[in-house]
Amino acid sequence: MKNPPADGHVHRRFAPTALMLGNIVTGCSVLAPAGMLTELSSGLGVTIRDAGLLITFGAIVLCIGSPVTAWLTSRIERRTLLAATLAVMALSNAASAFAPDYASLLVIRLIMLAVGALFTPQAAGTAALIVPPEKRGSTIAYIFLGWSLAAAVGLPLITFIASRYGWRAVYGSIGLIGCCSFLLLAWRLPRGLVGSPVDLKTWAALGRNRMVILLLSITTLQMSGQFVVFTFMGPLLTKLTHSGPDAVGLVFALYGICGFIGIVIATRIVDSWGPYKTSLLFTSLLLTGVTGWALGAGSYPWMAASVAIWGLGFASTNSMQQVRLVIAAPALAPASVSLNTSVLYIGQAVGSAIGGTLFARDLLHGAGYVSIGFVALALTMVVLTRPRRAVASPAEA
Repeated sequence: MKNPPADGHVHRRFAPTALMLGNIVTGCSVLAPAGMLTELSSGLGVTIRDAGLLITFGAIVLCIGSPVTAWLTSRIERRTLLAATLAVMALSNAASAFAPDYASLLVIRLIMLAVGALFTPQAAGTAALIVPPEKRGSTIAYIFLGWSLAAAVGLPLITFIASRYGWRAVYGSIGLIGCCSFLLLAWRLPRGLVGSPVDLKTWAALGRNRMVILLLSITTLQMSGQFVVFTFMGPLLTKLTHSGPDAVGLVFALYGICGFIGIVIATRIVDSWGPYKTSLLFTSLLLTGVTGWALGAGSYPWMAASVAIWGLGFASTNSMQQVRLVIAAPALAPASVSLNTSVLYIGQAVGSAIGGTLFARDLLHGAGYVSIGFVALALTMVVLTRPRRAVASPAEA
């Protein structure tokens, strides 16, 4: 791979922060409908389940787009690629604010996410080019802090803005933030960063790597379990506890703030604990949280507390998956990280589709128990991927 020019160190110092802010924009773009399903439903004249399909169909595009764009763009210089991606997301969010109907909004969203699919995995891969190997774990976790902030700050703000000013104001705000993020990344990310090319042999090698396949399966199960509930968290809270928009926004805030705390803790301990032990810890917290949601359904304080515990694990588990994949097959990291993002969105699509079916049939309590099943299976697989003692180390997979 190519190295950045000699003056790269001047900008590299702030490059991880620029990538992290790009993930905030990406996270808000992906998660926005979950924070304003009721407003989208009433404003566009569709059912809540149909509004939820913005997440389901978007996830399908993301899961296909991530590996395809990784393959097609692997030879493009990273600053150009990532800055252009943020520009498209900013313009698409701005265009969404003026969408005349549901069909138009869906088309704009699918185009936006088809391009935006490459940002998160390529940001993680780019991190490996700008920091020493011993710092990769904590840097990748830091970059994924952007998703935590998107949930911690973005989702509550989305719920607040949508309930008072409408869903169009939300998309306009994300578009404005996207423009700022584009300018910062174009300014701070070093030039000349090009990762290893991704070709068909790379995908074949991934298919033969047992650990990579197991790790990808864990990601799919974790995300499927969460999105059975998460996609419809707002409407579920409203129906089960009669909560208003502010109370729903508070739960989203708890989810995101605890996600932020979780990723900060993961960033600090991963280099000493190793990704496996860190992943085991936060997947256990994830299971504890969704179990609390299911058992406490109907009690707002209990459900809010359970979401807080769940939040500690949601971003941390995914960032640890990225780290474990990079360590399990360093030469295949650009492809494996993009494929992990792809199966992450497969999980979102599967979970939101199941959640939408349960919601439409008024099986509101059942969603939590389906979530438990997925996450419990994910935790079992995490245990099965424990590294052998002979090779276990602080940098263990």
